[in-house]
Amino acid sequence: MTGRVHSIQSLGTVDGPGVRFVAFLQGCPLRCGCCHNPDTWELTGGTPYTAEALVQKATRFTEYFGETGGITLSGGEPLLQADFVYEVFALCRERGIHTCLDTSGCVLNEAVRRALTVTDRVLLDIKYTDDVSYRALVGCGLQAPLDFLAELEARRIPTTLRQVIIPTLNDTAQNVLALKAIADSHACVDKVELLPFRKVCQVKYDALGLPFAFGHLPEPSGENMQRLNELL
Repeated sequence: MTGRVHSIQSLGTVDGPGVRFVAFLQGCPLRCGCCHNPDTWELTGGTPYTAEALVQKATRFTEYFGETGGITLSGGEPLLQADFVYEVFALCRERGIHTCLDTSGCVLNEAVRRALTVTDRVLLDIKYTDDVSYRALVGCGLQAPLDFLAELEARRIPTTLRQVIIPTLNDTAQNVLALKAIADSHACVDKVELLPFRKVCQVKYDALGLPFAFGHLPEPSGENMQRLNELL
């Protein structure tokens, strides 16, 4: 099995618990206005890796993982390559390496369900809490990640909900309380993370000759992030 990998971060600390080997897979069907990785959109890009080669690369860093670290597959949307995710995670499980999937939850099919059988934790993006914003600013409806979350609940896979806080779009108490309600109604969710919108990706859009849809929006203040986190 060969997958296409955009980039690798050998010692990541923000993509799941502990210190992690993070592989960003190529390809994404969404076009989120806040996307930090427009260079991952095309499925044909990236570098080909066999599952075995990627896991072998990850095992070089296992001494840094400790009790909580491991490997995270992110993107792009890694579940566009669900068969590759399954093979990588299956090899990790054989080697006792903790697996984490960072996903938008927009893809759910039999290949994805198979990949979830060897997934230890999921980082699930709930980008907005209303369907109108989802359809206008993401490219799918809210029901897609909610259906994915229902699948995680049925499988009892530990889940972290994540949301990028974007001023003027979702930086309200109403939105965060709605996100909290989603978390509270699913026992598999044991953590919620609010991430501040950042524009450091502007250089990527400029290099690709693409417009950054949210380039005109401000970054959230530390005070507002603290206020919203207190609601959780």
